[in-house]
Amino acid sequence: MIKLINVSKEYDNGVKALSNINLEINKGEFVFLVGSSGAGKSTLSKLILKEEEVTEGKIYLNDLDVTKVPNRRIPFIRRNVGMVFQDFRLLPNRTVYENVAFAMEIVGSNPKDIRRRVPMILSIVNLSSKASCFPDQLSGGEQQRVSIARSIINNPPVLIADEPTGNLDPETARDIMRALMDINGRGTTIIMATHAREIVNDMKKRVIALENGKIIRDEQKGGYELEVPSTKEYN
Repeated sequence: MIKLINVSKEYDNGVKALSNINLEINKGEFVFLVGSSGAGKSTLSKLILKEEEVTEGKIYLNDLDVTKVPNRRIPFIRRNVGMVFQDFRLLPNRTVYENVAFAMEIVGSNPKDIRRRVPMILSIVNLSSKASCFPDQLSGGEQQRVSIARSIINNPPVLIADEPTGNLDPETARDIMRALMDINGRGTTIIMATHAREIVNDMKKRVIALENGKIIRDEQKGGYELEVPSTKEYN
């Protein structure tokens, strides 16, 4: 599904954000990216989306070499990789329905398909009753669910979530995670960058830990930090 081969990224100011990353993420996986700020999580996501160019290496989305995609085909990548942000990025002068529909409009979807699909997606994220509301009439959790609905409306096989629970209280964060788990259960591959230690520890999904631009741990059913065996002695 997604494969990174010897990927490095160095910015113009000399900062090396990623160094020789080799990584494969399979269809239908739920993967957490963890690490301190500046570890390389956001850069990795931007490279997959081709918001940034690799300095070295190759990135494959299925059989497509993302690193060789010309600018005119970047919208094709964006249709295949949905993105959820920490700050929602909703259009304030559009309703919930219109925000979600807009993602279909910009890729040229048929109006009939838009009218059919938007209510269905709003139902998945439990926002059917909020379709006519504007963003400032919603709670933070509801706004994030609109963002999720917008990101999956074009049925992308991959969803990247960058700190989607970062601004939310614990109970609302759990609601967002339930929505993401439901979407993952429908077959969407999810890559979630997070500092939410409790969520990672509770869910026991695949965890990829980054530090100084390098993968230091790739663990199935992992936790936020590597568990160190107890050294306590018993007599």
